[in-house]
Amino acid sequence: MKLDLRRLRQDIHWLYMTEHLELGEEGTFRQLEEAHQWNLSSTLSEGGVIVFPHAGVADCGHQIAAAVHACLDSGADKVLLVSVLHAFSDEMEEARQRVAAGEDASQFKHWGVQGPGLVGRQDWRFDHVLTSWRHFWKAETERRGIEGPEVIERYPYLAGGKPENMPGIDELAEIAKDAVIVSTADPFHHGIGYGDAPEDSLHPHEGGLELARLRIQGGIDLIEAGNYWGYNQHCVDAKSDARDAGQVFRFLRGPMKGEIIDLVYSDAAELYKQPAPTWVAGALIEWKLD
Repeated sequence: MKLDLRRLRQDIHWLYMTEHLELGEEGTFRQLEEAHQWNLSSTLSEGGVIVFPHAGVADCGHQIAAAVHACLDSGADKVLLVSVLHAFSDEMEEARQRVAAGEDASQFKHWGVQGPGLVGRQDWRFDHVLTSWRHFWKAETERRGIEGPEVIERYPYLAGGKPENMPGIDELAEIAKDAVIVSTADPFHHGIGYGDAPEDSLHPHEGGLELARLRIQGGIDLIEAGNYWGYNQHCVDAKSDARDAGQVFRFLRGPMKGEIIDLVYSDAAELYKQPAPTWVAGALIEWKLD
C-alpha cells in the first residue's frame, strides 16, 4: 500500500507533540541525568562526530541528551548539526529512488544543502527530525544558565555517492573548520509497517536488535572505508534515513572509526497503523578520528 507521505508527516508531528507533553519537565531532566553515563565531549573536541537518533523521545531521549552534553562540554563556540531530511512528498521520494537507481543527482531540484539562513528550498522547515534535539538543548542550556554555542543546522539531500559535488558543500567545509560536528540518524527501520514480510519481521527482543546491530555495523564499515555509494545503497536496503547525512559528515571529517555506544528501539506500529513488529532502532554512535 502506497503511503500518504503528507499525512504521515502530520501524524509524526502530532506524535512528537504528544510524546513531549507526556515526557514533561521531570522526564526531560531525568533523561538528561541518565545521559551523564557517557562523556563524549573529547570525541567532538578532537574532531570526531557524535550521531544521535530522532525516534520516540521516551525511548531515545537519553541518547539525544548525551549529544547535547557532548556539545556543551566540548568547549566549542560553534556546532555544525548535519541533519537527515526526510522525503515527505512524492516528488522528493521519487528523486531519492531515482538517484539510488543510478541517475545523476544534479538533475533534481532537491539536490543540495538546505538550512536556516540559506536561500533556495525550505523543505527542512516542515521536518520533525530535530524536535527532540531542540527540546533537550533548550532544557539543558537553561538549566546551566548559559546561551551555549551557536548551532548551525544543515540538511543535505541527494548526496548520491558524491557528497563533494553537492551545492552548499563548500559552505559546510568552511563551517566545519572551527566547529564540532554532530549528526542524527535512525539507521534501521524494520518490520511489517516498513515493508518487510511478516515471516521476516523480528521482534526487537527476539533477534531484532541483534539484526539491527549487525546492519548498522555494516553501514559503519562502509563509511569507515569512504565507500559513499556503497553506503548510499546500504541505507536503501537497511531502511536507514541517514544516507545523505552520513556521507556528508564523513566527507567533512575524513577517515574515522565508528562504534555503537548504545542501542534501543522505538515501536512504530501504531504510527503506521500496522501490526507488530514494526519498529525503528535508536543508536548512539561515536565516530573518532582514525
